[in-house]
Amino acid sequence: MRILITGAGRAIGAATATELTRAGHQVVATARDLRLLDELDVALRLPLDVTDADSVTEALAAAGELDAVVNNAARNGKGPLESFPLDELEDMFRTNAFGALRVVQPLLAAWRTRGSGVIVNVSSIQGRVATPLDGAYAATKYALESLSETLHYELGHFGIRVVIVEPGYIAPGMKPAGRVLGDPVYGQLWDEWADTDQVLTGPGGRPGPDVVAAAIRRAIEDPSTPLRVPVGEDAAMVLGARSSMDDATFEATMRGVLGATW
Repeated sequence: MRILITGAGRAIGAATATELTRAGHQVVATARDLRLLDELDVALRLPLDVTDADSVTEALAAAGELDAVVNNAARNGKGPLESFPLDELEDMFRTNAFGALRVVQPLLAAWRTRGSGVIVNVSSIQGRVATPLDGAYAATKYALESLSETLHYELGHFGIRVVIVEPGYIAPGMKPAGRVLGDPVYGQLWDEWADTDQVLTGPGGRPGPDVVAAAIRRAIEDPSTPLRVPVGEDAAMVLGARSSMDDATFEATMRGVLGATW
């Protein structure tokens, strides 16, 4: 299969490019900074800014006929919503949610005609569970999940599959998030949430991006893959709890696990 990956320059994107190449697929790796792709063993490297329509048009034209797309490009940002810059939040939406749709829209008519195609959208545990200080990022991933679920219903009729991959804490992850510290009154909240990943991932620590890459490969290759695929023990635990509990019970449970007092 010929597969285009956005945000392939680091972490999950780079690991996915390597995983898919090893599995015999033709990988078109893309990133805003083409230099980040120099070390990847792939069929083609292309510059791509998912927030720019002309960049998307040029990349898709150069990529050739595609069988699948992995939408991995994302921006992060942390801070209390009280003071989170709205222009930065808008930029995150343009990359994390609108960018994924911008990449696949031009492909869909041809895919409908031929009756096949796979879209893998890399979401996050934050796409189902919003947490303090990560509200901006979570909002973009909630949006991505909504768009993905709608595409699943609309496109499945034509033989096009959509899969939402939901990683938990991964190391290394994406480029370090910009932080908006906000009013000093939030200092205790920053302290409480500083090490939550260590609590949730346990003594083994965060899994590497290769775990997510393997899940993405399976999603592309296996037609029986469900709409949502949690990746990592923490993701399975948190999302399993969220789906089986009401809001109050889930909050109380997670407060107990994390020792949160805020």
